[in-house]
Amino acid sequence: MNMKQDEYLEALWRLHEQEKNSVEDLQTALNAPVERDVLDGLTSDRMAEYDGELRKVRLTEKGLAYALDLVRKHRLAERLLHDVLRVRGEGFESEACTFEHLVAPQVVEGICTLLGHPRECPHGLPIPEGECCRRSEQTISTSVVYLAQLEVGEVGQVAYIDCQDDAQLHRLNGLQFKPGVEVKLHQKYPAYVVECEGGIIAIDEWIAKRILLWKQRGRGVYEDGAVPHVPEKPARKRFWRRGRRYGTFTRE
Repeated sequence: MNMKQDEYLEALWRLHEQEKNSVEDLQTALNAPVERDVLDGLTSDRMAEYDGELRKVRLTEKGLAYALDLVRKHRLAERLLHDVLRVRGEGFESEACTFEHLVAPQVVEGICTLLGHPRECPHGLPIPEGECCRRSEQTISTSVVYLAQLEVGEVGQVAYIDCQDDAQLHRLNGLQFKPGVEVKLHQKYPAYVVECEGGIIAIDEWIAKRILLWKQRGRGVYEDGAVPHVPEKPARKRFWRRGRRYGTFTRE
């Protein structure tokens, strides 16, 4: 398959979701005239069936499977670009298209797991399930969870911050919540109290719902295979509430 054929297959998948199959619908989905030679190529490869008399076109079973993989990659790429890399503007769609043609299947599963097996893309369209999603549903919890989902005493390693506001992101970085940092939850009420980089920090619930962690699965290993970092310096307690530090002291 070439990129032009992939573009048609993705458009046909979107029409399949909407239960549409006319050539006119395909032209609207492509926002361009339908090229007959591309349709002939997809028909020859048994990816699509085209009825010239009725002007109907639809994906075959083979085409559905191939297009599902393309759409899954594209919509996961959109989530990664939007949620983690915070890409916006005109380049958003083109970057997602480039991504889907370059990424290997095992990398797609890793990204899906990192994002917590999202159900929808930023446009609200469903992301087709992958094998990693089905495996996740058979376990007690996903590999990546929000800090707010930890139980008291559990440990995780920061995967990324789900925050679109630059000021809030800068504030979270100032509290040492950065990718790779180990976090242990000590308390949930009246504030979330966590140990991070040797310090004890009290944070509001909205912050706990913005920090995603690789959850420790036991014996000092995280779900991504990393071994936790153990700080060498004495732990210092810092109490924060709504952006204010209440006190600092060194643990004996």
